[in-house]
Amino acid sequence: MRLASFSLDGSDCVGVEKHDGSLAIIDGVASMLELICMGNTGFAKTQAALSAGKTVRDEDITWHPPVTRPGKICGVAMNNSASNERKISAPDHPAFFLKPASCLVGHGGAIRIRTYFGSAHPEPELAVVIGKKTKDIDAADAMDSIFGYTICNDITGNGMRAEDMFHYWALYADPDNPGELLRREQHLSYAARYKGTDTFGCLGPMLVTADEIPDPDDLAVSCSVGGEVVAEDSTRYYNYKVVELVSYISQFMTLEPGDIISCGTAFKPSRGRKSIHSANFQKVAGPVSVSIEGLGTLVNEVIVEDRDIGQWRLN
Repeated sequence: MRLASFSLDGSDCVGVEKHDGSLAIIDGVASMLELICMGNTGFAKTQAALSAGKTVRDEDITWHPPVTRPGKICGVAMNNSASNERKISAPDHPAFFLKPASCLVGHGGAIRIRTYFGSAHPEPELAVVIGKKTKDIDAADAMDSIFGYTICNDITGNGMRAEDMFHYWALYADPDNPGELLRREQHLSYAARYKGTDTFGCLGPMLVTADEIPDPDDLAVSCSVGGEVVAEDSTRYYNYKVVELVSYISQFMTLEPGDIISCGTAFKPSRGRKSIHSANFQKVAGPVSVSIEGLGTLVNEVIVEDRDIGQWRLN
């Protein structure tokens, strides 16, 4: 099934795509999270909508992110084999960060870039939507925790990442002498601003249930900005498979229905050698689109706001 969240005449709705491409409203369902948690009852309501639900046209609705307020969004870092040659050192396991739900924007919404953000670019990614409470699950069993998939454009503010860089001495307890501290030189930039700023999480347009995607680890991905292709890639080049990501994250954080795992950037350059890193929204006009095989195409306009940062200091 292909599911969507949207507003119609000021009311929030959840719909299912019919064979003719129209959306049928699922009655008695207030949100996608509610539908996910309903289980078989939600499936029955969806089937009823497919046969007799009120249909709406794309031009009459405003798209929301498929899950409007997920409990957490886990973004997986440096998960494309194309990035391996750039790693000076790296862990032998997935590394991930959190994005807030407030950064989300749906299909057709605007990515708003303020001039004081500095450079920012798109990152096309496969996103997993969790279907049930999951903790300490083995990779072999993790597919059962996946409700479906959608598209994420994980907007990244390189300018803010550089501004927030610390070069410092980290302090660690000496394992051989707990009373002493070891100093280790490190470079560190926290992800909150450069990954979590408002509109830096484009999601949608559809949530496609897991049964429709037999192999999420072999899906073609492309991204274009202003009509020019900047990435042609595939999820087959992820270092870690989808179920491995679900399993690994669940060893540390309980995954709950509606949680999202954005699996990593598909950024191999286009045949013309353009790359996502050259698509700085401060200089390259949108719209930006991300297409993933079997999931559709997510399109968002880019609006650059020429403004200075507010007076956040007291003096």
